Amino acid sequence: MISNRYLGLDIGTKRIGVSVSDILFIIAKPVEVILRKPEDAAIDKILALCSQYNVNKIIAGLPKNMNGTLGSQVEDVKQFSNLLKEKTEIEIVFEDERLTSKQAEMYLIAQNKKPSKNKGLIDMESAAIILQQHLDKRR
Repeated sequence: MISNRYLGLDIGTKRIGVSVSDILFIIAKPVEVILRKPEDAAIDKILALCSQYNVNKIIAGLPKNMNGTLGSQVEDVKQFSNLLKEKTEIEIVFEDERLTSKQAEMYLIAQNKKPSKNKGLIDMESAAIILQQHLDKRR
């Protein structure tokens, strides 16, 4: 029996953090960071991960402002998500990503890792936090 999973994305202008759920949709774990440019290569890599993990839903972080309004990065995230949607039938849903990068930084510091040395670590952890928020709401 093949189990489905969810894929979490923290879509930035330079990098995309990627996370994946377990097969029970309880835990999100960081997987990797993908360079955003060239976008075709980034999309191909995301689709390869979707195939590898048998993903049936993609959760993309939506960068809202602290007051809940849509931030300047929203259009960029939606544009990239639309390009991704053109190449897959997998459902893409958005999850509020306010403060996820800060949470990810604090988590990494607590593990004695230096996030300032590797921004990709922050992106992966942020993707895991975005996906975990979605999984928690689902239960």
